[in-house]
Amino acid sequence: MHNRTMNKVLIFSAPSGSGKSTVVNHILSGHKGIEFSVSATSRPPRGEEKDGVEYFFYSADIFRLLVRDDKFVEFEEVYPDRFYGTLKAEVNRIWARGNVIIFDVDVKGGVNLKKYFGDQALSVFIQAPSVEVLRQRLIGRGTDSAEDIEKRVAKAAEEMTYAPQFDKVLINDDLATALAEADAMVDAFLAE
Repeated sequence: MHNRTMNKVLIFSAPSGSGKSTVVNHILSGHKGIEFSVSATSRPPRGEEKDGVEYFFYSADIFRLLVRDDKFVEFEEVYPDRFYGTLKAEVNRIWARGNVIIFDVDVKGGVNLKKYFGDQALSVFIQAPSVEVLRQRLIGRGTDSAEDIEKRVAKAAEEMTYAPQFDKVLINDDLATALAEADAMVDAFLAE
């Protein structure tokens, strides 16, 4: 007998700096049977990131071979030679364990995953209260150059136009409120 959470997926997307990882980590720590899907990327590791933990790190050439061999649920080339994608093997591994998959992906990835999984997926767009708040958060993080921050802010402004393509929009203004709302959305979806 299948439990009713069988083969469900949770998709959390957001412009960079909107608090997506914080929300996803909160849901992972508060719910049993939800497992993080590790994405693949061709970007180099940042800081303490480890292969197979935050991402599966591949060269752009290897990534292209995996694309050619149809190993991805979805992928995109965000910047030239900078790929991100969801491996089919990772989806199958988590479902084989009877767990719900949670994705922490960029906005286009989130739209593509929702198209792919349809009603099996709850897609949530996390939005910073404003582009200016987003800029301040990225500056506060201290991991990016001023030029990179402006690039990401411009991209975020464009990405905010994708919000209507998601099932739910979560405004991350007050973190405690946002986390409680995220929990409620997930619980309602898993109970369906």
